[in-house]
Amino acid sequence: MGALILSGNPLPTTLADLLSNTLVLRQTAPYLPVSAIYALAATSRAFHQIVHQSPEVFRYLDLSTVKSAVVPYEPLDSGGISWRAERMDESLTEDEFYSGPLRGIFSKLERRRLLRNVHTLVLDGLSVPADLVREIIAEDRFNVRILSIREAKNLNERKLMQALRYAVRPTRPEGTPRIKGIYLFGARDPAPVQDAPVKKRPSPSRSSSKGVVSSQGAQIGAEWNQKSTDALNASLARTEDKWYQSAGRMLTKRPSLEWAETLKACEGIISFDAVLCRGPRHDATKAFKSEGPTTGFPNPTAYLPPTIATVALGPSGCENCHSSPEGPAVFGQSPTSEAPLLTPLPLHSSSIRAAQMPQTIDGSRPPPLFVRCEECLKGRWCERCHKWWDEDCYAGSTIAKRTELQQTEFIESVATNGTAHLIPKQTIKVIGVWRDCFGCGHTCINCKELYIRQCVSCRNEYCVEDNDASSATRCDWCNYTSRRTVEMY
Repeated sequence: MGALILSGNPLPTTLADLLSNTLVLRQTAPYLPVSAIYALAATSRAFHQIVHQSPEVFRYLDLSTVKSAVVPYEPLDSGGISWRAERMDESLTEDEFYSGPLRGIFSKLERRRLLRNVHTLVLDGLSVPADLVREIIAEDRFNVRILSIREAKNLNERKLMQALRYAVRPTRPEGTPRIKGIYLFGARDPAPVQDAPVKKRPSPSRSSSKGVVSSQGAQIGAEWNQKSTDALNASLARTEDKWYQSAGRMLTKRPSLEWAETLKACEGIISFDAVLCRGPRHDATKAFKSEGPTTGFPNPTAYLPPTIATVALGPSGCENCHSSPEGPAVFGQSPTSEAPLLTPLPLHSSSIRAAQMPQTIDGSRPPPLFVRCEECLKGRWCERCHKWWDEDCYAGSTIAKRTELQQTEFIESVATNGTAHLIPKQTIKVIGVWRDCFGCGHTCINCKELYIRQCVSCRNEYCVEDNDASSATRCDWCNYTSRRTVEMY
């Protein structure tokens, strides 16, 4: 060793030397689970000092994979649980019980002076009562900028909405709240794929009894079709972010109107992974207008209260005019309240700009964002191919309150030998949608020609995809040749 030093050759760089660099540590720490970080700190005194003294280690903290953060559902009178020092008694509230594991973790981090370093906190799928969220938002011991509580358990949404409205009140102290973004409405990130055990291949008799769709080949084909659809949507939108693609419904559960009012109150202060619909029916100055020159009376039923947008329409806009009356939201130009927080969460930054920035495939400018609620798309959105028409291109039926299919042929008057007659043009404009299949939803005329068939036996229409036992010419009822019996029970 002395010879190496005297000859001028430096010592080899160790892992502790690399992690001592703030830039390297900040780029590496978010990829390590909490168990791996504490295992690293237990290896030597140098690593222990790096983990417990550097503010970059716990800047991004994901507790969704920590086993000690999960509430073991045991009887309350079991005599006490591991994360609480006192015994269970009548003074323990329900929220205190269900928030016990996370409160214990936060207490340990606070004693080690690490809780203030957490800027991005992920609590997806854990037991997170509303009182605990209120403490994260309001108390000074927390310094969280982005909070993720997707699919959280034991969360009282009404109490959470009250806490958020109080946090953004006009008389709040300057510089509060510290939190700038909340992931709440979307689905949590999928767990990492593990190697599944090899299953025994079912016998031909069993697989054939379940039908063609449930066979292994059909399942593989459906999976590849979905992957091809996702790849096509990503290439057309130039991004893999679902909100900027023609992805259709983005939220599995439709948020309530109270949540829409809460997002309205939090505009410009706290961003969410959902945005409000900006359709013209949500604007009182545009909704209360006359229906036409013949009536001249306002239509108050056209106005809609604030509603959260749940449908991603893609970057191309309306099928006819490729725009919309409210205009698209453009990242970097529109207000931050018009762009949702995107998944996955940013690992190396806790700013709203990093959470809202769409990542394009070719590195070009982000595509425009068109999103709306389902009420503003009634009769104008195909749920299969996701084509849609705005209010200026297709008015629909506002009196009957139902969807309809409108076909308009452009005709022109041509004078021949002094006689005027009508000649149909070659251009046929077909707009609007119609519910042809309860499984597919509302479809346009193009999707109807592709997937809807008329049975040659009963003359009824059916969908070739949703009717599993159907064929190319017969519906599932007429194609089923076995004896039919009435099942009473």
